[in-house]
Amino acid sequence: MSNNLQWNKTFALEQTAGNEELLEELLVLFKNSAAADYILLQEGVKKNNPEVVMHAAHSIKGAASSLGIEGIRQLAHAMEIDSRNNSVVVARDTLPAMAELMTQLQVL
Repeated sequence: MSNNLQWNKTFALEQTAGNEELLEELLVLFKNSAAADYILLQEGVKKNNPEVVMHAAHSIKGAASSLGIEGIRQLAHAMEIDSRNNSVVVARDTLPAMAELMTQLQVL
């Protein structure tokens, strides 16, 4: 399995002023919130609801960005942009890729 998270741990540590313990806590919080938001993404796609997709993708994007997890940020950003145009096509097409990234995230 290739790792497409593109995690910039140096950037993430800069955000915590080098505090590894704080970074670990933030990663646990992100793993939990991203898992919940991923479920919302699935529901939004299933119900063809761009607003649900937009909010979930925006939440994932922001948290991933603050932790330097570029792979997730990029994918969530693409989903968010598309959903702002009243579409769930990008989210539907990229849910499997996001699922893979969520799996990779769990082993960080």
